[in-house]
Amino acid sequence: MAKTVRIDKYLWAVRLFKTRTLATEACKRGKVTVDDMPAKPSRTITAGDVIEVKKMPVVYSYRVKDPIEKRVGAKIVDQYMENITTQEELQKLEMQDDFFVKRDRGAGRPTKKERRLLDDIQDIT
Repeated sequence: MAKTVRIDKYLWAVRLFKTRTLATEACKRGKVTVDDMPAKPSRTITAGDVIEVKKMPVVYSYRVKDPIEKRVGAKIVDQYMENITTQEELQKLEMQDDFFVKRDRGAGRPTKKERRLLDDIQDIT
């Protein structure tokens, strides 16, 4: 019989979420799917399942290699899952960086004049 693990435990164990509670909440809010079906936190997964996690603006895709329950070090996560996120999805992160205006650290809050300029820039994009 194939090894099965709860999806919330697996997402926490392979470090996709910092806590199991966050993984459970993501499942409840519909941000996690398994084989294109919404996953409740108690959904069990097996090797070969494809998990999609929506972390705005990107939808990350992973293939389960070996279901585990215990949290592992970041260096050996690749033994338990394979990142199959498309390049198009990853490019959304690069586009998002262009959207935000960079300010020097310690520059404080923008003045009224700077605020108007920032608003004008955001209206253009």
